Amino acid sequence: MERVIDPLANGLGNGIGWLADHGVLFAVFAVLWVGFIGALVVSHGSLDQAWDTLRSWPPAIQAVVWLLFLPVVGGLWVWETAWPFLTRIIVVLALAWFNLIVLLPKAAGPARP
Repeated sequence: MERVIDPLANGLGNGIGWLADHGVLFAVFAVLWVGFIGALVVSHGSLDQAWDTLRSWPPAIQAVVWLLFLPVVGGLWVWETAWPFLTRIIVVLALAWFNLIVLLPKAAGPARP
């Protein structure tokens, strides 16, 4: 079993590393966050509908979506809470900022040792 799992895990890890190093993950999450902020500005109802749609899916699919898109889905969850408006805006913008800073490609970020 180890002969099957080890190459699969290494290949998956290397693939994700390549996506992060070449800015693909940054671009994907930047597009998602621009869409999220755009929906905040244009239509709050679309975020409500996205949350309702996500919650209507089977738990296994919800878990996969949460795992793959944790910062954005976390922002959606924050937006759907009953917290004060200003608190929700600050938390969502902080999540977006942190998510994008973490995913900056090496060439665009500060020099690392």
